[in-house]
Amino acid sequence: MRNAFAAEMVKLAVADPRVVLLSGDIGNRLFDEFQARCPGRFFNCGVAEANMMSMAAGLAISGLRPVVYTIAAFATVRCLEQIRVDVAFQRQPIVIVGVGAGLSYASLNATHHCCEDIAYLRMMPGMTVVCPADSWEVGGAMRAALSTGNPVYVRLGKKGEPMVHSREPNFEIGKAIVVRPGRDVCLLATGTMVAVAMEAATALDQEGVNAQVVSFHTVKPLDDHFLAQGFRRFELVVTLEEHSAMGGLGGSVAEWLSDHPGANGRLLRLGTGDHFIYTASEQKYAREVHGLTSTSIAERTLGALKGAPRNRGLVRVG
Repeated sequence: MRNAFAAEMVKLAVADPRVVLLSGDIGNRLFDEFQARCPGRFFNCGVAEANMMSMAAGLAISGLRPVVYTIAAFATVRCLEQIRVDVAFQRQPIVIVGVGAGLSYASLNATHHCCEDIAYLRMMPGMTVVCPADSWEVGGAMRAALSTGNPVYVRLGKKGEPMVHSREPNFEIGKAIVVRPGRDVCLLATGTMVAVAMEAATALDQEGVNAQVVSFHTVKPLDDHFLAQGFRRFELVVTLEEHSAMGGLGGSVAEWLSDHPGANGRLLRLGTGDHFIYTASEQKYAREVHGLTSTSIAERTLGALKGAPRNRGLVRVG
């Protein structure tokens, strides 16, 4: 995802001289081509993320199109006030890119975990929140984000994420993408969890359950039309995210469900639990702790299908 982001930034900046890139002391070599082809438009702001966000706001007020890039926890939590006051309140067309979201930086412990950012940013009035699933979607997300003229948060993994699309999909903010058709259960996944959802769907197949997998890349605004269809068609809809089950995609869909009492399907929210991990580990282990492996997702989905009574609007949190 990082390489796809860097490559797309070069294309966007070459096409539009207003595009500038700000980094919080990371990605210097990653942006060598950007600096070579767009001299004077890359700013390493150092370990001063709050200042960087305010600087981006100033550049936007001056007519430029800033893209801010740094580790997700520092792009959001560390400068939440600046995002609220300087970016969202003033409706500045700034694209905030958080890399290594979720548990990607698990080896650096809780300071680098980022499982609350979607909740924080989607509450900002006028803020769009996008979580691309693979490199194809990263390119589409960046093009769409810069075309909106509004503040946008783009949430990326760290590196090595598998491709979930065989070719570039038609990417549109607020429009979900069906990655795998299915008839028995709908897995709504966002960001890096789409690839895990595909593995879970394969495991469910072995149990005789045919799962639809959807890249629900836009958490705000939600794809209302798709949700209406999904809860009408499927007995169970499962949200998957490498983020707290509260406040993120699952929380957003639960809110939507409460506002649409006629929906027939049930909702199962799977995300990180309401606790920190106090040991340094790799992402794989951290996902196991939170039950975000394909095996665990398949088991919990089967349990919800077989064990829970049919009850309109029932919400379970994983």
